[in-house]
Order: sequence, then C-alpha cells, then structure tokens
Amino acid sequence: MAMTMTGEVLLPADQQTVWEKLNDPEVLKRCIPGCDTLEKVGDNELQASAKIAVGPVKATFKGKVTLTDIDPPNGYRITGEGQGGVAGFAKGGAVVRLEPAEGGQTKMTYDVEASVGGKLAQLGGRLINGVAKKYADAFFDTFAKEVQGGDAGATSAA
Repeated sequence: MAMTMTGEVLLPADQQTVWEKLNDPEVLKRCIPGCDTLEKVGDNELQASAKIAVGPVKATFKGKVTLTDIDPPNGYRITGEGQGGVAGFAKGGAVVRLEPAEGGQTKMTYDVEASVGGKLAQLGGRLINGVAKKYADAFFDTFAKEVQGGDAGATSAA
C-alpha cells in the first residue's frame, strides 16, 4: 500500500542551524517518535530502530536510511527501508528542502512517498495516513524545540 505526504513547517532558527540539527543523529533520535537507536554507519548512511504502533499492530522496525542529493544547507533526499517482523515492512523516501524565512526563521518543506506491506497494509489507508501525520506532527513539534534550544516555537503543517 502506497502513501504520500507533503507539508511545510516554519522553524524558529536560521537555515544553517536547522541544517546542522537535521544532520545530527542525536537530535533526530530525540525527535523521532519511538526511536530507540539512530547511529551513523557511513558518510551518508544511518541505521535505526523504532517502536511503532499503528492501531492494533505494534512492532519494532529496524532499518537503514541513506541520504543523497545532499546540498548543504538547502536540503537532501532521504531513502529508507525497515523491517518490522510479522507486522510487515516500510520503505520510501522524502525530499527535504530548507529556505530562509522572515525574522531569521527557516521554512522546511517535505515531500514523502512510502509504501507498507504485511499486516500494516491490511489496516487500511485512512488509519495509516492518520498515524503517519500524527508521527510527523510530533517530530516537527520536537524538532522545532530542538532548533530553538528547548523552547516551543510556532510550527504549521500543511
């Protein structure tokens, strides 16, 4: 089952700061809901594990993330694939772009394409899309606090 998600978020920091945080595995680990581990295993590769719950299906997904089309401090492409045992698999990618915004802030836009299989795919698109949006919102709320140094900033998802 395939899904797409696009959006933009206004982050309360300059573009260079946002870029540095977006490339810091420790920051990302704190921001990704359910993330247990996130470690760099190569110049542009990370390995991760995260506990994910979608409706009645709960699983720990383990996988690899690769960064390509890297254009500091403007953005990159993320591709990844994870296995969740009997729960199924997830794979996909995202294009992330950063640009300066008014007041020293940064606008981040993202365009995600993903597919899931196994038990997850049997749950239906509406549930999976709702959970994906909830996880994305949680990530961006926490990430906005990280780039601002711990205080909540104004974020908006489209």
